[in-house]
Amino acid sequence: QVQLVESGGGLVQPGGSLRLSCTASGSILAIYTMAWYRQAPGKQRELVATTTSHGSTNYADSVKGRFTISRDDAKNTVYLQMNSLKPEDTAVYYCYAHIATSSRGLNNYWGQGTQVTVSS
Repeated sequence: QVQLVESGGGLVQPGGSLRLSCTASGSILAIYTMAWYRQAPGKQRELVATTTSHGSTNYADSVKGRFTISRDDAKNTVYLQMNSLKPEDTAVYYCYAHIATSSRGLNNYWGQGTQVTVSS
């Protein structure tokens, strides 16, 4: 069974920074796309950033130039460095990964979510 465990959320003032981490564990053969999504109260879940196994990245327009996604494949971990945070970045942030296992083949996996609150 694969698990994604996130960490790094919290309360930060506007203009501040946070770094989220998400580590996958289990009987993993390969990890392909990894991503961060977020969901604010009363809103739909939205894509924040993605990174592929080839190293390409993509960002939502709202976070371009402020957020950076990266991954360490040796550690099965994806990161989200968030700078110049704004109150509208407040949301629960979810980690996503497309993972191959010997028992279940390719599947989508989600973390439990970590709260990010930007407020003075």
